[in-house]
Amino acid sequence: MDERLIRALFTAYPLLTIPLYLLLIIGVICFIKLPKEKKADIHYWLPFLILSFTFFYETLGAYLNYNFELKKSINAYLGNTVYPNFNLFLFNIADRQIGTILYLILIKSWLEPSKKKYITWMIYIFIVLALVLQITGMELLYLQQPIIFSIGANMILIGSGIYFTGLMTHKAYLDRNPLKLLSFWQVTSMLFTYTLTYISSVTLIYLYEVNPVLGRALSNINTVMTLITLGVLTLIIASPLLPNTFEKEPFYESN
Repeated sequence: MDERLIRALFTAYPLLTIPLYLLLIIGVICFIKLPKEKKADIHYWLPFLILSFTFFYETLGAYLNYNFELKKSINAYLGNTVYPNFNLFLFNIADRQIGTILYLILIKSWLEPSKKKYITWMIYIFIVLALVLQITGMELLYLQQPIIFSIGANMILIGSGIYFTGLMTHKAYLDRNPLKLLSFWQVTSMLFTYTLTYISSVTLIYLYEVNPVLGRALSNINTVMTLITLGVLTLIIASPLLPNTFEKEPFYESN
C-alpha cells in the first residue's frame, strides 16, 4: 500500500482515526451478535448507521487528502478553483446536513409519541432551508456554511431540550434512573458537542488564518466531543449484550 495513503488513512489525524476505527470494529461485532429482532429495532440500527456513516465520510475525507487530483476535480466541478485543497463539500453534505438529520431522528426515537411531531417538522424545515440556501447560492457547498450549521445546531439543541423536558416531567422517565439511561448520556454528549463547537465551527477557516494554533486546538475539541458521542452510540449498540448494566428506555415500546 502507498505510504502516503497509509499516512492519510491512519496517521495524519491519529486523535480521530485510530479511536474511530476501534469504535467501528466494536460496533460491527456487537451489532452482528444482536438478536434478529434487535437488529430491526430503530434504537439499535440507527446508532449503528450513524457510526458506520461517520466512519465512511471521515475515511473518504482522508482519502481525498491523499488523492488531491480527485479532490481538485470535484471542487472544480462545483466551481471552487480558489481553494482546491478544501474538503468542505464532503463535510457540509455528510456532517452538517445528513448528520444533523440522523441525530434529529435519533432524538425523535426517544421522545414520547406526542412530542415526535416537533422533530418531524424541524427535519422538514431544515431540509427545505438547506436546499434553498444552496440553490440560491447564499451558502456555497464548497465553503463554510455558517447559516446552515447554525440552523441545524439550534434544532439539535431544541430537540435536546424537548428530551430533557420529558426526562424531568414525564412519569415514565421519573421512574427511571437517568444515569442508567443511555439516551440521557447520548443527548448530553450531543448537547455539549454542539454547544462547545458552535462558535468554532462557523469561524474555523478565519481562526486558522489568524491563529492556526487556536484553530487546531478548537478543532481538537470538536474531534474529542465527536468521539465521545460515537462512543455512546457504540454502547447503545452493545447494551443488549450487557444485561443489568443499563435501564430500558421508557418509550421503546411506543416506537
